[in-house]
Amino acid sequence: MSGCGFAPVYGTDGAASGLLNNVLVDAPDAHESYLLVRELEYRLGQPGGGAQYGLSLAMELDEQAVGKTVAQVTNRFDVLGAVTYALRDLGTTEVRSTGRVSTFVSYSASGSTVSELASKQDAYERLMVILADRIVAELQAAEVAKPA
Repeated sequence: MSGCGFAPVYGTDGAASGLLNNVLVDAPDAHESYLLVRELEYRLGQPGGGAQYGLSLAMELDEQAVGKTVAQVTNRFDVLGAVTYALRDLGTTEVRSTGRVSTFVSYSASGSTVSELASKQDAYERLMVILADRIVAELQAAEVAKPA
């Protein structure tokens, strides 16, 4: 009896099982890139001995005021993020997969200085979670699509 035809990407002989604990993400150079690398390592694992793949990241961030009061005081911001990535084989330097993901989150700037800073920090953390999810999903899809 056959099933649905789907198989776990990280399962036994799964198409993306070679990524798990086998991807060395380039070292972060800023707080936001640290958050992204942390999320990627949480999803892909950290290579123990030697990694087979390297993941390069180039991040672009922007903040835009989107909500103003009648008195022209900004009370809402959008944080836009985009990451261009490249997965490469560390042994051959062959680029296995490239792509670009983007999204945005918002935060409220109406409140105390402390609550605004907390909202802003939370927004950047949420943005990195979403970007990491999208990068990993695209990497998994690329591995599934590769010919056997």
